[in-house]
Amino acid sequence: MQFGLFQQQTTTLIMTQQLRQAINLLQYSTTDLSAFIHEQALENPLIDLQDQASMQAGSESSYIGAPAPRSGSTRKSEDEASPIDYALVDHKSLSEHLVSQAGEIALSEELERQLHYFIFSLREDGYFCRPFEEVCSDLAISTEEGEDVLRILQSFEPAGVGARSLSECLLLQLKHLSNKAPLAEIIVSRHMEDLASKKWKTLAADLDVTMSDIQDVYDLIQTLDPRPGTQYSGEPTNYLIPDLSITWKNGDLVVQLIDDSLPPIRLNRDYEQLLHRSNQAEATEYAKQKYQQIQWLLKSIEQRQQTIKKVAEAIVRHQRDFFESKSGVLKPLTLKDIAEEIDMHESTVSRATTHKYAQTPRGLYELKAFFTSSVKNGFGESTSSQSIKELIKELIAGESKQKPLSDQKIVTWLEREKGITVSRRAIAKYRDELGIPSSSKRKRYE
Repeated sequence: MQFGLFQQQTTTLIMTQQLRQAINLLQYSTTDLSAFIHEQALENPLIDLQDQASMQAGSESSYIGAPAPRSGSTRKSEDEASPIDYALVDHKSLSEHLVSQAGEIALSEELERQLHYFIFSLREDGYFCRPFEEVCSDLAISTEEGEDVLRILQSFEPAGVGARSLSECLLLQLKHLSNKAPLAEIIVSRHMEDLASKKWKTLAADLDVTMSDIQDVYDLIQTLDPRPGTQYSGEPTNYLIPDLSITWKNGDLVVQLIDDSLPPIRLNRDYEQLLHRSNQAEATEYAKQKYQQIQWLLKSIEQRQQTIKKVAEAIVRHQRDFFESKSGVLKPLTLKDIAEEIDMHESTVSRATTHKYAQTPRGLYELKAFFTSSVKNGFGESTSSQSIKELIKELIAGESKQKPLSDQKIVTWLEREKGITVSRRAIAKYRDELGIPSSSKRKRYE
């Protein structure tokens, strides 16, 4: 050990501001990127965001770059616009819907006030969320008077609103039906736990009915809405915006960027003059810094778009059979496979596929959805987990509903018929992901 001055040459990776910005933009969704561009416009006076109408009409700003239509990108014309784009959606909340119904019936001013108080004591899903006695105390009325107010509320649409429990919610909906179902009302009000836990034999014996009758009640309850208020959620529907389109052209799959939702960036003419003024050094230096920020932003956006397209094209090459075959089964594919093919890091591929969507001939898909794990079959070949899910789905669709296949029987069938060795736990996992209940819950008695 000794002190001294030594020279040493090393290579290190320095995360510059520009590199950090490029990485951040790559992992943004289209909506997030659009919001980020608007934020930059607020901070940078040289940025002037123009909408499509002002671009067509002409403006006092000079266009300086992306995002705008470029080769390999698509942009809808006015003729291609869907009528749905111009539809006005009335997002009426549950409370507004109930208050409007209250205004349609003859009520005293005091009773209307009490009814409104009950309405605004509901949760968004339509359930009565506060202690009933507490609400009655707030209104200085007895619980009997409160029950009368609640009965009025429970007579409104949607059926089941104002319920204090799941059983009461379902019972209210059953009473609203034109074809009454007395057995269903008895089971919902007194035997919901036995019905849910599939203790149907005991339930049928206690009520002196057949298993088929219990099955009919179960099927009827499945048509009811356990959360009736959610259909009147005050939040507007958020639609996914595709980043890419994958289409068939001349027998080949073509990947195109979609830049419609990204605002075109222009240079503000008023501030552009500061770049060339020699008598205002401080202002000119400030303008040059802001102009450099715009260049970095445009370069990062362009790099993001091209990276996403490059990754998507590699995915399409690997998953061509998914678009060609009727079954639409994916091949085993990992981030590493794509990263090695296009000479990128796995983390870059991950960022380029998360929250990025492609409009395909089979519908809208997140790019992440095209990656699937593999399972070796008895012939040494790889089978994707999605292929196994399709086999499970087909097998269950053709099973006897009176004697549904257990997970273990599915394991045995896959190994015997397809040479695929999968654990029972994996089958249960795949079945849950497909939204298919267990064999005991699939069994029917008719």
